[in-house]
Amino acid sequence: METALYCPNCGYYEKKKDIGRSGDFHTSVSVGPLFGALLAQKFSAWLEGIPAGRHPPVIAEAGAHDGTLAADILTSLHTHHPELFGKIEFRIIEPSPQRRAWQRKTLAAFENKVRWTEDLSGLTNHGAADGGRAFCGIIFSNELLDAFPVHRLGWDGARKLWFEWGVAVNGDRFVWTRLSAAPVLPEWVRLLPPALLDALPEGCAIEVCPAAEQWWRRAAAILHQGWLLTADYGLNEDEILSPCRPHGTLRGYFRHHLADDILERPGEQDITAHVNFTALERAGGLAGLVTEFSGSQSKFLTEIFARAFHDGRLSGWSRAQTRQFQTLIHPEHMGGAFRVLAQRRDSDKINRVET
Repeated sequence: METALYCPNCGYYEKKKDIGRSGDFHTSVSVGPLFGALLAQKFSAWLEGIPAGRHPPVIAEAGAHDGTLAADILTSLHTHHPELFGKIEFRIIEPSPQRRAWQRKTLAAFENKVRWTEDLSGLTNHGAADGGRAFCGIIFSNELLDAFPVHRLGWDGARKLWFEWGVAVNGDRFVWTRLSAAPVLPEWVRLLPPALLDALPEGCAIEVCPAAEQWWRRAAAILHQGWLLTADYGLNEDEILSPCRPHGTLRGYFRHHLADDILERPGEQDITAHVNFTALERAGGLAGLVTEFSGSQSKFLTEIFARAFHDGRLSGWSRAQTRQFQTLIHPEHMGGAFRVLAQRRDSDKINRVET
């Protein structure tokens, strides 16, 4: 999965710039600039509450793809919150030279405002005189963690155990193969009640993503004061083993259709799996973060809209914005499919966690 999506020579995200109507799938960003404008409203409310310090507050986006969401947020901040816009720094966490080039082109109008770093560690010392300050501000991502590589587990009902699916080559195509080594199971899977395991159908599949949890822990560890936010396809742990998803959530998208086989067309189709939001929230909590919001994208954006409307910041609302808002919050569109988790650290103390 990691190679198919991120290989510098043939990875899907290295070659596929277009998202939306001309791509393979839609995102909240491809609906229009309103998603970024609403995030800007929330970010401004958060950052205006942080006391002025030695360093300016930072907004950092991880997985910015072609930079459209960053441009929408910065445009809205520049228009509606010019004082805050003048204070903040905007950083993009992007390891890919190809995607950095796309982002620089999209963000040319903000070239003096945006800086890049290849990974999270660059946020703690970029531009700092002491070379090691902790991060103060907002770290966020949109549809990033669902594209982190996963382990696919299958249930052997006869032997009452989990096994891991691997990928092998058969002739000129990739095929699923059962691995002989016992998988490393997360605690929530190890603690499933026997009555539930007895009811699982033969071949039931789930995905686990240690990489997403590790990324969240690392982001939490560098957060001195501020917020950690993600919006993504996802489930809580009590929803993962559902009869409506006997084969898990791993899937591919090609030309706006679910792919029949995610092992076909490697590098030519998107591969994604739902994020375990319970695991992320737990990881943040162990790192000392407090959950500010955990729920549907519909509820999250509606609350932002209500606050902005109350504050009189939605004058001149257009029909296009109304259509975008309906798509973003409708439960049969993106409002139900996407979830949002926002956690914060208020204390000046940084809990030291293993990164």
